[in-house]
Amino acid sequence: QVQLVESGGGLAQPGGSLRLSCATSGFTFNDYHMSWVRQAPGKGLEWVSSITSRTGLTDYTDSVKGRFTISRDNDKDTLYLRMRSLKFEDTAVYYCAKGGRTTYTIMGQGTQVTVSS
Repeated sequence: QVQLVESGGGLAQPGGSLRLSCATSGFTFNDYHMSWVRQAPGKGLEWVSSITSRTGLTDYTDSVKGRFTISRDNDKDTLYLRMRSLKFEDTAVYYCAKGGRTTYTIMGQGTQVTVSS
C-alpha cells in the first residue's frame, strides 16, 4: 500500500533552517506530482508547495516563497523540503502528500516543526 513517511522536523530558532524528508513506497513515485501541506495549531490544512512529477516544476504559497525549497529524488522515491529563515508562524505539523496542489489525496503521518526562541 501507499506509504509516506516524513522525517526531519524538530525545534528551530527564528531565522534557522530545517530539512524535511519524505520516504515513499507503494506507488510509482516519478509518475506523481508531490506536495507539502501543513497544519498550524488550531488551524486547518494549508498547502505549502508542490513539485511536478518529471519536469520538477515547483510552486509555493506566498508566505514561504524565497525561504522554502521543494525537491525530489526520483531514484530514491523521496521528497524534500528545505526550510530557511524560519518564522514563528511556520510552526505546524508538516505532511508529505501524494498529488499536486489541488489534487493531493494521501498524506503521511506528519512531522512537527516548532519555531521558538
